[in-house]
Amino acid sequence: MVPLIIPAIDLRDGRCVRLYQGEYDKETVYFEDPVTLAKLWRVQNACLLHLVDLDAALGGDTHNREVIRRITDVLDIPVQLGGGIRTMADISAALEAGVYRVIVGTAAVRNPDLVQEAVERFGCSRIVVGIDAKDGEVRVQGWTEGSGIDAVDLALDMERRGVRRIVYTDISRDGTLEGPNTEAYKTLGTQLSLTRITASGGIGGYQDLMAIKSLSDYAVDSVIIGRALYENRFPCQQFWAWHDVDKVDLNTFSTARLRTPADLPPDC
Repeated sequence: MVPLIIPAIDLRDGRCVRLYQGEYDKETVYFEDPVTLAKLWRVQNACLLHLVDLDAALGGDTHNREVIRRITDVLDIPVQLGGGIRTMADISAALEAGVYRVIVGTAAVRNPDLVQEAVERFGCSRIVVGIDAKDGEVRVQGWTEGSGIDAVDLALDMERRGVRRIVYTDISRDGTLEGPNTEAYKTLGTQLSLTRITASGGIGGYQDLMAIKSLSDYAVDSVIIGRALYENRFPCQQFWAWHDVDKVDLNTFSTARLRTPADLPPDC
């Protein structure tokens, strides 16, 4: 099975950035206008877009909701959103803003009943749990705090509560281009029986995608890619007008068959 490729847009101060191993003081700004970038990924045949509100993830009053709304308004493909989703009101607001999948991270650790309630209310295709781990320990609050909880234990608890998709990020690989932690995915996939895994962190090129493809027997069916796409690590990108954005009609989407949510990897 070929994994679904999901381009990532991490939002901070209204711009598209990437962090190195989740550290906010190691930030690279790749695009000033995330809406333009979202359109570009769509033109280049993205079938699902991954958004992270890094400001909201820290738990303060700062967020990127306006930018997120603008992105969902212009795209004709599903968008999934993580970062700062900690209450039922947050979940409802994201869905009402046009987000298809809501990713719950910190709240899954601190308020697991919320996840169960959200799955029962909105369905397991709309509610996803994000597990961000370093050395097997789940990190919370925008990756700034340890939780003392083992990533596999959290995943199994979420599965019991009705979750059918987990976005698993190995923080030590995130933004490094050093390759995915395949052993972590194998360990997690071996333990799960009903839940699918979206891999995240470390993708640096084509060989890493082949490594992800080899994990299909371990419930991995999709992969999120950020920095490698921004830095043109894939040979096919030279044909995608990355350096000629001003010459591309970003309001005319690609001719590839539009993927509706029903066409995405199954969750429920």
